[in-house]
Order: sequence, then C-alpha cells, then structure tokens
Amino acid sequence: MRMKKNLILLFLLLAGVMFGSLLAAATRNISWLNWLSYGQTIGIAVDQPMLLDLSVIRLAFGFELGINIAQVICLLVAIFAYKGLASRL
Repeated sequence: MRMKKNLILLFLLLAGVMFGSLLAAATRNISWLNWLSYGQTIGIAVDQPMLLDLSVIRLAFGFELGINIAQVICLLVAIFAYKGLASRL
C-alpha cells in the first residue's frame, strides 16, 4: 500500500512539473499572463560544465535546475491533490 501511495505522489509531482512547463510556454506571449513564465535557473551550466582532467580520464560535471511560477503553482496543486487522494486509499 505504501508503494502505491509513493508512485501516486511521484506521478502527480511529475505531472505538475510537466503541466507547469506547458502552461508557462503557452502563456509566455499573453501580456496579462506572462508572469507565469517568470523563472530562474540555478546550478552549474550544462553548456560550460566543470571539468576534472586527470590526464587519463576527463570528467565533466554539470547540473541545472530551472523552475518557474507556473510549475510552483502546479506542484502545489499536485500536493493538495495527493493529500485528498491519499486519505481515500
């Protein structure tokens, strides 16, 4: 039962992130809704990764996390939907 709840939570969170991205892209050119697409990116840039050169092997490290307002709103909706669903399972 616990595994089922965890999978439902994971699915809802992923759906929230994906729907938030789509919503931000769709509202980017609408003047009164373009605030939904405002966001920030943090991390080590993927196009300029941090390099570790050991002369035998070269490792590149890069990780970026980008989030916008629409994704945050959709994640909150997903969490509240999970709380409603989890009480019924």
